[in-house]
Amino acid sequence: MLFNIGDLVTRNSYNNDIVFKIIDLKDEMVILKGVNVRLVADSKIDDLKKCDNCYDDILDDEEAYDRIKSDELDRSEYFYLPGKILHIDADEDYLKRCMDFYKKMDILAYGILLKENVVHLNIRKQLEDINPDIVVITGHDAYYKRQDDINDSTNYKNSDNFIKAVREARKYEKSHEKLVIIAGACQSNYEELIKSGSNFASSPKRINIHALDPAIIASSVSLSQKGRDIELLKILNKTKYGANGMGGIITEGMMYTGYPR
Repeated sequence: MLFNIGDLVTRNSYNNDIVFKIIDLKDEMVILKGVNVRLVADSKIDDLKKCDNCYDDILDDEEAYDRIKSDELDRSEYFYLPGKILHIDADEDYLKRCMDFYKKMDILAYGILLKENVVHLNIRKQLEDINPDIVVITGHDAYYKRQDDINDSTNYKNSDNFIKAVREARKYEKSHEKLVIIAGACQSNYEELIKSGSNFASSPKRINIHALDPAIIASSVSLSQKGRDIELLKILNKTKYGANGMGGIITEGMMYTGYPR
C-alpha cells in the first residue's frame, strides 16, 4: 500500500489504538505524530493501516472547551480578569491548537515555539518580557522502559529538558502561588517535575496525554478565583485520562473578580 506524508494511519502491532499523521518517510520506515496525543514514533511501513476518516476515541477540542466552560461565571454584576498564560511548546501544530483553545476561552495567552532542549536557555527572558501568572512547558516526551527504573533520567526522551526549564522558571519566581508551572508531555517523569517546582505535571502513570491536556489545566487555573484553592481532583478530571495522565499540588486560582462591571 502506498503511503504519503500527511496520511492518517494506525499501527497494527499496537491494536490500532492511536491515530497518527505521517510526518516523514525514510525508506521502509515512517515517522509518525499523534493526531491527538503528544507522541512522536517510528514504524515500519508494513505495520501501518490507513485511517483516512478516523479519529482517536478521546477528548476532542470542542468537548474540552465545553467541560471547562460548564463552570459558568455570574456575568450580571461582576467582571473577571483571568490569569495570563505563557505557553511554550515544541510542536507547532499542538501550539496552534492550544492557542485557539485559549482564545475561545477568552484567556490572554502568549505562545512561544521552542524545541525542548533550548527552553531552559530562553525561558527567563520570556518570563521577564511577558510576566505571566501561568507558564506551560510542553512538547514531546517518551518513557523508553529500557530498565525498570522510572527515576533513571536516561529512560526519558525529554524529561530532563523539561526539568531544567522548570528549575530556571523557579529561579525567576520561587513562589508556587505567584507563578503556576505546568510541565511535561507524554510519559514524562512526573515525580521529578513536581520536585523541580512544577505545580502540575505529567505523567503519573507514564501514559500518553492529550494534546490539549496542559492547556486544559492552564485554563482551569486561569479561570479559578484568586485567593482560593482550586478543586484539584475536579481540574484533573477535566483532562482526558484524569490523574493517570496529569497530577499536581493544590494551588490557588489566578483570576481576579471585580465589582461593578
